[in-house]
Amino acid sequence: MLTKKQAKFLKSLQIKKYRKESGNFVVEGAKNVLEAVNSPFVVEQVYGTPSFLEEHAEILADIPCEEASEKELVSAGSFASNNAGIALVKMPRNVPLKVQGDEFVLVLDDVRDPGNLGTIIRVADWYGIKKIVCSQDTVDVFNPKVISATMGSFTRVSLYYCDLEAYLGRANAPVLGAFLEGENVHQMEFPKAGYLVMGNESKGVSEELEAKVTQKISIPRFGGAESLNVAIATAVLCDNLKR
Repeated sequence: MLTKKQAKFLKSLQIKKYRKESGNFVVEGAKNVLEAVNSPFVVEQVYGTPSFLEEHAEILADIPCEEASEKELVSAGSFASNNAGIALVKMPRNVPLKVQGDEFVLVLDDVRDPGNLGTIIRVADWYGIKKIVCSQDTVDVFNPKVISATMGSFTRVSLYYCDLEAYLGRANAPVLGAFLEGENVHQMEFPKAGYLVMGNESKGVSEELEAKVTQKISIPRFGGAESLNVAIATAVLCDNLKR
């Protein structure tokens, strides 16, 4: 049974301040819980329905588990329904990331929407991009809405938060940036490795980071839409990177 104290603690982890204080975050739902258990993340506890714990007993054998009803899981988490479980996971250290070999690293300049960040992480995972570097104002990857939107991809893509202006000032590879006016991605030849900067949902790439961009690129527009959602634009550009 999930106690009121445990439920209150899990609920508090929806807020960044308490995640930072405790060093923990929560993962909800069958897929994400199992992804976390099968990853390098340290899972400290799993609270699950009897049927979920029984079905996955072998996978969960080395992890402390406690039974909880669906009602208790919903009360302790952010999902409207949860017939599986919630995992209490230890937050990893914020470790610097950079381009190594023939790879691209995504750079996110002030992406604020949790759904957008989660989708971008999922897109990166689809295209084999393992690293994302984020501005300090980009939404926290351990926000429950971000974790949920990744559909498990948070376990395979590493994120690093830092001062992007200083970071890109030390870039060891070409820095490409997504702009409305830039080289047509359908016609250009991409470098073998580099950084791809994606901007804020409404303001795009900031002036400070624009000065660090070595090549502006653009997705050609054929209709009347003013702009593309940042997650969709990231998917289009990643697809062209792998073309």
